[in-house]
Amino acid sequence: MEDATADYTALAETVVFLSYFKDLSDPRQQGKVAYPLDEILLLCLLAVLAGAETFVDIALFGSKKLDLLRRFRPFKNGTPAHDHLGDILAALEAEEFQRCFVAWVAALTGTPEGVIAIDGKTLRRSGGKRDASPPIHLVSAFAARQRLVLGQVKVAEKSNEIIAIPKLLAMLAIEGAIVTIDAMGCQRDIAQKVLDKKADYVLALKGNQGALREDVETFMAEQKAAGFKHTTISRDSTVDGDHGRIETRTTTVVHDVAWLQERHNWPGMKAVVMVENSREIAGKTEQETRFYITSLVLLAPLLGPIIRSHWAIENSLHWVMDMIFRDDECRVRTDHAPANFATIKHMAHNLIRKAPGKASLRLKRKAAGWDDNFLAKLIAG
Repeated sequence: MEDATADYTALAETVVFLSYFKDLSDPRQQGKVAYPLDEILLLCLLAVLAGAETFVDIALFGSKKLDLLRRFRPFKNGTPAHDHLGDILAALEAEEFQRCFVAWVAALTGTPEGVIAIDGKTLRRSGGKRDASPPIHLVSAFAARQRLVLGQVKVAEKSNEIIAIPKLLAMLAIEGAIVTIDAMGCQRDIAQKVLDKKADYVLALKGNQGALREDVETFMAEQKAAGFKHTTISRDSTVDGDHGRIETRTTTVVHDVAWLQERHNWPGMKAVVMVENSREIAGKTEQETRFYITSLVLLAPLLGPIIRSHWAIENSLHWVMDMIFRDDECRVRTDHAPANFATIKHMAHNLIRKAPGKASLRLKRKAAGWDDNFLAKLIAG
C-alpha cells in the first residue's frame, strides 16, 4: 500500500482549487485523522457539482465514486460517513474558509471589471430547532459581468449587514470596479471603504438615511416640476416589453451636488440619481421611483445600465442557488457547517459557470453527475 501511495503522487491529476486551501486550519487532532482535509474538500466539491444537496448525498457519492476520487487523491481510508462529514464542516472556521475561497476566485477571475453587486441572502432552514437560533444570513459579492461569486461573509442577522459589508470589502481586490449595494449598505463608512479600495460606488437611498433621502426627494420633486431648469442633469429612457409587459425606465442624474455635500458631507459623492419605473401589465400600470447616490461622474445613459446590473445578484445568484442548488431546502444547521456548505456551493456555482458550452447551469450540473470525465474537467488543471 505504501508503494502504491508513493507512485500515486506522480500519477494524480492536478486539482487547481486545493492549492488555495492548503493552509486552512484543520481543527481535528492530527494523530487521529483518517480522512485528510484536502480529501474532504475534494469529495464535497465534486459531490455538490454532481448534484449532492446534503451530507447524506455526499457520503453516498463518496462510496460510489472512489475510483473517480482516487484520480486526484489517495483516499486510503475511503470516504467518511455523513455524520463525520457534518462534524468536520461544522468545526472548520468559516471566516478562514471564506478567505481561502476569495483567494481562489481572485486567481480564477483576475481583477473583476464592471459592477460588483453586494447583497444578502438568508439560508431559511439553517436556524436551530432545539435552541431556536435564527437562520444564518450571508452577504455575498457578485461580479455581474462574469456572473461569479467573489466572496461571502456570514452575519447573524440582516441588521448586521452594516458590519459585514466592510469585512467583505476588505477581503476583495476591487480596484477600478463599481460596487452597487441596496439601501442597507448606504452608510458613510461603507462608501469610504469602497473609495479606499480604489473603486466607485452606487448606493440605493432609502429611509435609513432619513435626512439625506428627504433632501434628495424634495429637491428632485421641485426640479422636476420646474423642468430641471435650475440644475445640471442628464436623462435617459428605455422601454422593454415581453409577455404582455411593457416597462419604461427613466434615469435622471443630477450632476450639481455641491449644495448636498455642504449639508451632508458624504464621502466621494459626485451625483444623485433618480430612476422612475413604469410597468404596464394586463392593463394595469405600476409606478416606482428609486434614488441613488454615486461617486461616479457619468451621464445617465451609462449610469442606468450600471444600476440595472445590480439585479444580476438576485437573478443570476440568489435565484440560481435556490432553484439549482436548493438553498432554501438545505437543513444544515450545526455551528460553521451552514456557512461552509454555502461556500462549497458557491465554488460549485463558479466552476459550472466557467465550464464551456451553451447548456444551462441545470444541464451542466446534470452532465457533471452523469459523466465522470466532464466532472473531473471542472476541477482539474
